[in-house]
Amino acid sequence: MRITSYGHSCFLIESGEHRLLTDPYLTGSPVAPIASSDVRCSYIFCSHAHDDHLGDTVAIAQQNQATVVTAYELSEYLAHLGVTTLDLMPGGGLTLPFGQVRLTPAIHSCSLELGEGRNLPLGSPTGFLFSVEGKRIYFAGDTALFSDMRLLARGGLDLAFLPIGDRYTMGVEDAVTALEYLCPAVTVPMHYGTTKKLYGDPQVFTQLAQKAGHSVRVLAPGESFEL
Repeated sequence: MRITSYGHSCFLIESGEHRLLTDPYLTGSPVAPIASSDVRCSYIFCSHAHDDHLGDTVAIAQQNQATVVTAYELSEYLAHLGVTTLDLMPGGGLTLPFGQVRLTPAIHSCSLELGEGRNLPLGSPTGFLFSVEGKRIYFAGDTALFSDMRLLARGGLDLAFLPIGDRYTMGVEDAVTALEYLCPAVTVPMHYGTTKKLYGDPQVFTQLAQKAGHSVRVLAPGESFEL
């Protein structure tokens, strides 16, 4: 299984013929190493409706005939735009050709910016728990630390994607505490450095996590590794 970072919270998970994309914020991202028109995927997993996560979902889904998996309200919104969707709610799961996916809670907000200070609420923010090739992968989305992360660790985790940017999500110290709850084999930090407001430092996170006995893999945009 190959994991590639496209910056911010956008990752490509490749498993055989299956290509799973998370939160495709590429157009307008100062760190994106690829244009949205060059992305190839079969499924898109969108954690919530904020611009830096919904991003290029519609364009990429349409050009790839990809299915978007997301929470119910956002799924309904995207379906009205002509996108093929599968809807879930936290706690629910689906068996798909690549394996399984379950929607997990996140502590954040979920709305679409309409301009002029107006926002359209679109359900709940979420994360995803994947089972692919016998490996369990947790994509936290945008979230604060919450103690029920302990429950997500049941059965073990091979990989966790955790936000560390602070201000809008967990910061470095809370993300290290999350590792104590989750105990993944390896963690990839995300949602940092894209703007000055996301000031969590991945090197500080790595040092603190390793001191606590956890393995971290920092991926620069465009970088990949084999899981």
